[in-house]
This record gives sequence, C-alpha cells and structure tokens, in this order.
Amino acid sequence: MQILNSILTWVMKKRIHQIELFIKYPHEVQDEVLKKLLATARYTEFGQEYSFEDLVNYEDFKKRIPVHTYEQLFPYIDRLMRGEQNVLWPSEIKWFAKSSGTTNARSKFIPVSLEAIEECHLKGGKDLLSLYVNNYPETKIFGGKGLGVGGSYQVNEFDPTSSSHYGDVSAVIMQNLPPWAEFIRTPSLEVALMNNWEEKIDKIAADTAKVNVAHIAGVPTWTVLLLQRILETEKKSSILEVWPNLEVFFHGAVAFAPYRGLFKSLIPSDQMNYWETYNASEGFFGIQDQKDSEDLLLMLDYGVYYEFIPIDEIGKEYPNAINLSEVEVGKNYAMVITTNAGLWRYNIGDTVKFTSISPHRIKISGRTKHFINAFGEEVIIENAETAITRACEITGAIIDNFTAAPIYLQKSKRGGHEWIVEFKKKPGNMPDFIRILDETLRKVNSDYDAKRAHDLALVAPTVHCVEEGTFYNWMKKRGKLGGQNKVPRLNNSREYVEEILAMIQDRSPVKPLSI
Repeated sequence: MQILNSILTWVMKKRIHQIELFIKYPHEVQDEVLKKLLATARYTEFGQEYSFEDLVNYEDFKKRIPVHTYEQLFPYIDRLMRGEQNVLWPSEIKWFAKSSGTTNARSKFIPVSLEAIEECHLKGGKDLLSLYVNNYPETKIFGGKGLGVGGSYQVNEFDPTSSSHYGDVSAVIMQNLPPWAEFIRTPSLEVALMNNWEEKIDKIAADTAKVNVAHIAGVPTWTVLLLQRILETEKKSSILEVWPNLEVFFHGAVAFAPYRGLFKSLIPSDQMNYWETYNASEGFFGIQDQKDSEDLLLMLDYGVYYEFIPIDEIGKEYPNAINLSEVEVGKNYAMVITTNAGLWRYNIGDTVKFTSISPHRIKISGRTKHFINAFGEEVIIENAETAITRACEITGAIIDNFTAAPIYLQKSKRGGHEWIVEFKKKPGNMPDFIRILDETLRKVNSDYDAKRAHDLALVAPTVHCVEEGTFYNWMKKRGKLGGQNKVPRLNNSREYVEEILAMIQDRSPVKPLSI
C-alpha cells in the first residue's frame, strides 16, 4: 500500500497544472465550455427549438434561452424518464439523480449523462484528492481505504424498456467508478448501496471496523450515525482507536459548522482534517483548495457553464443573469448552470457569495427560498405549509403563525425539527396534531421520510404552542411590522427560533409538546 500511495499521490499532483490553467484563464475556459455545449447539442430537440446553430456568443445565448426552473424543464425531463432520447442532450441518458425540493412532485429527477459522470462527477472526485494532496504532500490517505457512505438506486419504473435507473447521486457515482477508485474504497458496493439505512449502517460498521480506513467521504448526518454505531459495537471511546490512520473527512451536502464539535468529540485529534466540497445532484461545482480556508474553488472545466442572478433579480419572470466576468466579491447570487447533461440555464436554487475572483472562490450562502436542510432532508415551505394545513384540518385547529428550525445533533441526542406555532384555535389533541404534521411531511418529502425512518437521523418534531400575539410582538421587536414583512416560515439556522423562545420565556415558560 505504501507503493500505491506514492504512485497515486504523484498522479494526483499532475492534475494541478490543468487546474492552474483555468484559474489563470477563467473566462476563456468558460467561453470554450459554452461553445462546446451548444455545438454538441445543436441537433437535439431542445437545440432545434432554440436554434443553437445561430448562437455565436454568450449574449446571443442569454437572449435566446430563458432561465429555467425544474418545473419548466420537467416536460423535457419527463420524456427522458419515459425512455425518449436526444431531447435535451444527444448521448443516451441511462441515469437520473433523485432529490427532493420540487414544487410539482414528491421528488425531482436530474438527468445524468455519460459525459456528466466522467467529465464532471468523477473528475470532481479525482480533483478533490488532487487538491488535498497538493496541500498535504506527505499524506498517507492512499495507504489505506476510503470509506464511502452512499445512497441507493433502483430501476426506473417510468421507462417501459427498464434500461435506465435513478437514485441518490452518490449511488450513481459509485455505480460508475473506475477500477482504481473501486480498489481503494470500502465497503463493498453491495453494502454501500443497500436500501435500508438502518441495516446499511449496521453492516458498514461491521464490515469496516477492521479495515484500515484513512479517509471518509459523505454527508455529516449519516457519517455521525455510522461513527457512533462503530464506537458502540467496538466499545471504544474514539474512532482513532478503531482507525488509527484516519486522516481526513471529505464532506458536503449540508452545512458542516453545526457538526464540527460533535466530530471533534468522536475524533479527538488536532491532526484530523475536514475538507469541504460542493457536489450536488446537478453536478460537481466546487472544492476546498486551501488548508487554512473553507472557501470553495469554482471548478470551471467540468462541462458546466456558470451564470449568476443578483439577489434583487431573483423571483422576476425574466431575471438578468450575468456570467463569470461580471461577478463581484461579497455579493450574493443565485447560481444558474448549463451542463453536459442537458440542463439549460437551470436555476438550481442555491445562492453563493464570491470570496475571491482571482481565483474564483465561493461560499454557499443559502437557498433562494427558506428551507430546512440540516440533515439532507430539504424541507421547503410548501412541504411545511401542506403538513400544518393537514394537521389543522384533521384536528380542528386554526393557526395564526408558525416558524420552524432544526435541532442539531448532539453527542447523546439525535436531531429533529422544532416548531413554534401560534394558534387562533388550539387542536383538541396536541399529540395527534404533531403526529399528523410529521406523517404528512413524510408523505410529501421523500428525503425527510428517509431521515425519519426508525428515528435514525431525525426524531419526531417538537412543537411549542405559544400565546396569541407572540409573533406580532416578535416582529415588532425586530422592526418588521407592515404588509411587506413576513414571518420566516423555515430557517436552517436557529436564530429566529432562539429569539422567540427567549422572548416568551422572559414572560412565562412554555413547555414543548412532542410525541
């Protein structure tokens, strides 16, 4: 393994030169990406519809093709899901990355082409290792195995030919790994892609506890559960007692800051590294490239063309997007992508802030809508409003206002959601109200349902029933009274919930009600 570590470390370092080229010539590289995308897709149905052959430059592209939401692209994607080809992209689409958050269906399905797999997702994984090795040239991560906690996939039942599949983007990637990458990872694909999360974590814990694991890649939520399970089964107090050569955790998908203290308690070592990525269902976009900063280097040669919508343009029917040449440091933008899987000027719903433009580095600043995504559950306002409306209908309650936020994982406690609800008419049975709220959320949001299964990552919601006037007084205190000011329904931080709880506890303590 020492020889393999030396070889792979040398190979990874060679990619740095190419990364330096797009850092030095960002606009030229992005112009070439756009030209190639338009030329490749000019004979697709979408390309013919928008006359790609007539588009000469970015301004033509911007004027001709509107910015799309998922709902607007859905008619094309739906046809792909049903087996049609050459609709958005010329090569055959055999994979779809499944995620939640759409307003027109329980889940959304993102087409993943062979080009997107090889030139974006897999290239991003390789560059993640390259940039890490470049910062830690003495690394020994290839002297052991890499532990990947993946999702699951299934046959696409919408396609009568059953020739395509859909699943978590991690499962799509794992199913298409090159031999060298498969050789250095653990556990087996059979275990890594199991459907039942509870069984999967038990099996991964059993299969990897005796393996020399040097690095981990995954979502913090599930990784925490796995580490805790291993400590429990191995009767150890530190993961380093199980994996003494563990060096780095490559993480993404949800904010890491709330988990940092918990990880340090599980892996008590100042030598442990944490490395950020921006890898979404739609593509691999950013990678931490400096050991002393969590800012993400925007990856410009992955077959993805980037545009950005200024915050004051979000929500407009025809927002004025700009390309990389016009962005400014410190400003928030909604990110729009055009990809080698046929996503054309697609607003992915993330907002980013540039921390540097030479090179182009970003921080993920949020979503274009309020949401809760502390555990990968991606609960949007529509989900919350549907659930609370249903709970009111069945229990006879009438609400005035509500807001919700996550309860982050602690060392001895699982995570959850905390709701503050002001009723005009209280439900006859509060436990029933909470049960229906929870059950409805599980029905309308597949990711929330997965995280709630067996209370594995999320326990049932906690609900505070507050006095009438609470939200009015809170908004008044914030100077937010008036028709244009709205109570934020969801927030991924606990700022608003903590403010309200502090305010009402100053007057009279309110005991939370939960199942």
